[in-house]
Amino acid sequence: MHASPWWTDRGALLRFVADLAAGELAALRHDQFLLPAGWTGSLSLQHDLGVDSLELLHLAGSLAEALQMHRSGIEDYLLARRTLDGWLDIATAALQHWDAELTFRTSGSSGEPKRCTHALAALEQEAASLAALFPRRRRLLLAVPSHHIYGFLFGVLLPRHLGLEADQVVSVRARLPSQLARHALPGDLVVGHPQFWQAATGSGARFPEDVTGVSSTAPCPDTVAEQAEAAGLASLVQIYGASETGGLGWRASHRDAYRLLPYLERVPGLDDEVLRRGPDGVVRALAPQDGLAWCGADRFTVGARRDAAVQVGGVNVFPERVRNVLLAHPLVEDAAVRLMRPDEGQRLKAFVVPRPGAGAAFAQELRAWADARLAPLERPKAITLGPQLPRGALGKPADWRLEYSHS
Repeated sequence: MHASPWWTDRGALLRFVADLAAGELAALRHDQFLLPAGWTGSLSLQHDLGVDSLELLHLAGSLAEALQMHRSGIEDYLLARRTLDGWLDIATAALQHWDAELTFRTSGSSGEPKRCTHALAALEQEAASLAALFPRRRRLLLAVPSHHIYGFLFGVLLPRHLGLEADQVVSVRARLPSQLARHALPGDLVVGHPQFWQAATGSGARFPEDVTGVSSTAPCPDTVAEQAEAAGLASLVQIYGASETGGLGWRASHRDAYRLLPYLERVPGLDDEVLRRGPDGVVRALAPQDGLAWCGADRFTVGARRDAAVQVGGVNVFPERVRNVLLAHPLVEDAAVRLMRPDEGQRLKAFVVPRPGAGAAFAQELRAWADARLAPLERPKAITLGPQLPRGALGKPADWRLEYSHS
């Protein structure tokens, strides 16, 4: 592990800032293909990216929030600098004053994104524990953005604990996942998510020996894990956790139960909490987002996600129940249900992937199906049809706009 703070590696800080800026711009512009490929410190936010004044305010606010720059009082200087190098200089000055915490946002896959603040010491503790799982790695190939907690842990902190230098951390986000096997080398650690691994291992190409994969952000289907195994991946390590809790457990095979990270322990007689002993010795309780079935003191399997009710007209409504009703329709391949954004309304909306054979009247038929099986406040006010569910940079479910909805 390096003795110096993570942000003294200017390349790592550039990757963090560039990923954050690209991610925020992609969301603002509804452009999921906007990636920071080839971005250097000399890149101009205004001239190269076309950032306008409102976008600049948003980007500066997001970076200041992530790095807790308000503690230094110099976050306003971001508005006076218009290159990534200028922002790196301001960020470095702010982090010299305070770097004890970082704030990450959830993906918003189950609702509005939430802010999750973590102590840097706790993140370093997790990275040190993860490093023990991946000995003798020669490179780290990163297929996830580094401004989310998963990408920060694996793409920024973990390389330092593995003794990797800056040129041994390579972003593959701008490459086709199907080309991964061609570019991978023995000793590589590849950090991805289930959707990435499905594409990376489904081309029929075989990986070189001693290439290890990591998957997180969403449950990895057993079929994808088996596909990775057949493609010659040494192992596909699955990490279970969330932005709110950090990593909780890991498993080297989809056939195994998850094992708690070493600083965590089960609460005897209480299945819905685990205790974390921080690097300062303080113990606090963490609440997993899913039901856990315990197989001993430190092993568990993951059950169903705890249903989260949303308020519609003052009544608790469960989007997962509504989704299950839509999935029961014989011509529905997949579906997502969530609460509308405030500017869209105060009801549920649904995104539906039809199966082959769904005709021009499918939307009306689905509406009648839902109306017959759901209470009035449960019925999606808008139904959007598309070939696949919207997903973000981490492969997690994403929000969608309603321009092409069937209300």
